[in-house]
Amino acid sequence: MASASAEPSTTSTVLGTGQAEVISTEGLTKVYPGGLKAVDGIDLVVYEGEIFGLLGPNGAGKTTTVEILEGLRTADDGRAIVAGVDVRRYPARVKSLIGVQLQSSAFMDNLTLVELIDMFAAIYRRRVAALEILGKVDLAEKAKSWVRHLSGGQKQRFSIATALVNDPRILFLDEPTTGLDPQARRNLWELAQTLRSEGRTIVLTTHYMEEAETLCDRVAIMDEGKIVTLDTPANLVQRLLDKGFRRERVEREANLEDVFIDLTGKGLRED
Repeated sequence: MASASAEPSTTSTVLGTGQAEVISTEGLTKVYPGGLKAVDGIDLVVYEGEIFGLLGPNGAGKTTTVEILEGLRTADDGRAIVAGVDVRRYPARVKSLIGVQLQSSAFMDNLTLVELIDMFAAIYRRRVAALEILGKVDLAEKAKSWVRHLSGGQKQRFSIATALVNDPRILFLDEPTTGLDPQARRNLWELAQTLRSEGRTIVLTTHYMEEAETLCDRVAIMDEGKIVTLDTPANLVQRLLDKGFRRERVEREANLEDVFIDLTGKGLRED
């Protein structure tokens, strides 16, 4: 382990997998006043270039875990390494390597999207092509608009745009499709897959199981502060079937949302 004065800067490679660990935790623990153990000694590995889902009911510890990894909250015990950096020792360094899209974000009302992107770039002491970043999230045509004039889906995409300003290695997406219509939700899925294809790692929290199954290479399910299982969606489903589980209603190859998209198109309906 590096000394307190030395900052780690390399990611390790998992023996036998050929994949680099971009996030790893050991015994990560967070206890809130009153004795509530929000995160209870979790061990976790996220590999470079994957979309990793963190699932669980409300109060399971997902948000606290993610906030610790983002350097926004301090763990009480354990170790967390993000992009080669010890989060507990160097939280500011971690923040420069990640991008965070929040489920609910507040932006200055009197600045246009381009001006807001430039402001975020100044915070990171970077020079960016604001229109290019907006183009990545299909908002170039809204460059001179104010955030309050955007639709729900546009606001979510703009939040992702601000998270891309520092060209992050890891992108944290917090329930990015909550409250969106089917077209906007599918568009966000495609955006996430595009960002992953650029070599970024994505950590996704969501309450939509279809979303996790569609996007995620692996998922961890949390409950009461612990990770109760971690595997690929397909393996988790197969393990349940192997236990003898059967649905009363068999799923078909298409669902009502697929019908909706087929009839109304995939194009975004935005003002």
